[in-house]
Amino acid sequence: KKPKQTLDARIVQAGLSWDKPRFYMVSVFTSLLFGGATFVLSWNLLYAVGGLVAGGLGFPNWLLGYLRKRRIDKFIHEFPNAVDVIIRGVKAGLPLGDCLRIIAVEADEPVRSEFRRVVEAQSIGLSMGEAVSKLYESIPATEANFFSIVINIQQKAGGNLSEALGNLSRVLRERKKMKLKIKAMSSEAKASAYIIGALPFIVSTMVYLTSPRYMEILWLHPTGRMVIGICLFWMFIGIMAMRKMISFDF
Repeated sequence: KKPKQTLDARIVQAGLSWDKPRFYMVSVFTSLLFGGATFVLSWNLLYAVGGLVAGGLGFPNWLLGYLRKRRIDKFIHEFPNAVDVIIRGVKAGLPLGDCLRIIAVEADEPVRSEFRRVVEAQSIGLSMGEAVSKLYESIPATEANFFSIVINIQQKAGGNLSEALGNLSRVLRERKKMKLKIKAMSSEAKASAYIIGALPFIVSTMVYLTSPRYMEILWLHPTGRMVIGICLFWMFIGIMAMRKMISFDF
C-alpha cells in the first residue's frame, strides 16, 4: 500500500524543512513574480493572469516534484552501501539497532537523515519493524519498501538476517544496473527529443537575426501573439508526449 502523497509528505520527501504556510507564501511570491513579469513584457491582463496561475500553481509544484525526485534518486544510489554496512555489522555480532545508528551518523545524505529518523522513532517507543516502516513513508521507493518488508519478516519470523539482507543487497544492485542499462539504451531517443524540442526556438532565433522585420510581427501584432501562444501550447503537448514515450518506469 503506497503512502498518501499529501503536501506535508511531499515537502518531507523533498528534504525541505518548510511547513504548509511557508510553502503557500512562496507560492504567492512566485505567482506575483510571474504575473508581474508577464504583464511587463506583454501589457496584457489575460497573459498576466496566466502568469499568476503558472507562478502560483505550476512552478512551486514542479519545483517540489523535482527536488523530491532528485532526493529519492540520491537515496536509491546510496542505499545499497548502507545495506552492506548493516550486513557487515550483523556478521560481526552487532545488534541491528547499533548498525542503524552507524548509518545515521556516517552515511551520505539523504540516507543519513532518513536512518536518523528511524533511530529517533525507535527511541520514542516504536518497535524496530514499525520504525523501519516509516522509511517508506518519507522515501516512497521500491527499494525502501523491500528493506522494510525484510526487516519486518525477520523481526516476526526470525531467521538469518545477514543472509536475507545479502539477498536484498544483490537485488538492489541488480535493479540499479538495470536502471543504468535502460538509461543508456534510451539516451539516443532522449537526445532526438531534445533536438526536436529545441529546433523551433533555434530556427526562430536564426531567422530573427537575419530578418528582424520578418519576425517582429509575431509579437508586435495581436494576431501574431495569439499564434505564438497557440504554437507554444502545441509545443508543450508535443514535448509531454515525447517525454512520456521515452520515460521508463522501473
